[in-house]
Amino acid sequence: MKVAVFATKGYDRESFVQVNGRFGHELSFYEPKLTPATAVLAAGYEAVCVFVNDQVNRETITQLAAGGTRIIATRSAGYNQIDLQAAEEMGISVVRVPAYSPNAISEFTVGLILTLGRQIHRAYNRVRDNNFELDGLQGFEIHGKTIGVFGTGRIGTAVLRNLSGFGANLLAYDLYRNPEAEKLARYIGDPVELARQCDIITLHLPLTPQTHHLISARTIPLLKDGVFIINTSRGALLDTAAVIEGLKSGKIGYLAIDVYEVEGDLFFQDLSNEVVTDDVFSRLLTFPNVLVTGHQAFLTDRALRNIAETTLQNLTDLTETGHCENLVLFQYVTG
Repeated sequence: MKVAVFATKGYDRESFVQVNGRFGHELSFYEPKLTPATAVLAAGYEAVCVFVNDQVNRETITQLAAGGTRIIATRSAGYNQIDLQAAEEMGISVVRVPAYSPNAISEFTVGLILTLGRQIHRAYNRVRDNNFELDGLQGFEIHGKTIGVFGTGRIGTAVLRNLSGFGANLLAYDLYRNPEAEKLARYIGDPVELARQCDIITLHLPLTPQTHHLISARTIPLLKDGVFIINTSRGALLDTAAVIEGLKSGKIGYLAIDVYEVEGDLFFQDLSNEVVTDDVFSRLLTFPNVLVTGHQAFLTDRALRNIAETTLQNLTDLTETGHCENLVLFQYVTG
């Protein structure tokens, strides 16, 4: 199958080429994101492979369909960047990678808590300047804290498992209870009530209309004073402007994010010689109690290999059988 792979970096190309030896697809790699302007590059390709910040909207999908594309394969668990209604109307199937490496995200989440909670990043910079002063580096211990995990799918449950050894009080919320998570944490049925109790909140929910701006000007006043919020899921779970106000007031004591609600123009590219014009993002970086990383929680050798294997297997399954266990939307007909 001819596949146009968009928004690729060197690590994407390397992992896909290595794994594709077993599948034999014809892969073409494009560094630009898939957008209405770049969709022309996919003309003649039966499938496109996209990532989290590609603009797979109605306009893009219309062009893909006109060029003969029949499958959109997102190499991510989430698929909120894809207009599913447009894909259905135009006879395009959508497949995803539901679990490339839950441990990659969960371990990174714990790392953010430890790094910011113990000021490790600031200590690292000081020592490199031969400054061994400890003032301003006081942190806190996870032991005894109440931690709320929002979302107990594979990733959220892995976070609970990794945090279980720290001696914290673990709480959880999800519309659908996970039996494994129930062994590790106490479920709270009301997300607002859970949030009220937490010293630390970590988000592992998909982005839906119901979860959009879950942390907002409406919910922030209900949180504990000095709450620590971590988001390694989808940026728009947080209303960033409201979070900034929470940081300024001290209501939010710590913020660690690996995602940002309008990250598409920032992340996955080198802007070190350019002026970042996103004033909201720039304001975030001024706070000493904020830690921002550029959507790297997934980036491990195992995760990259699993992403490539699952994506290429999805395409092979659709080609050979007309079915795939990782379908989000099925329109594909073999032959």
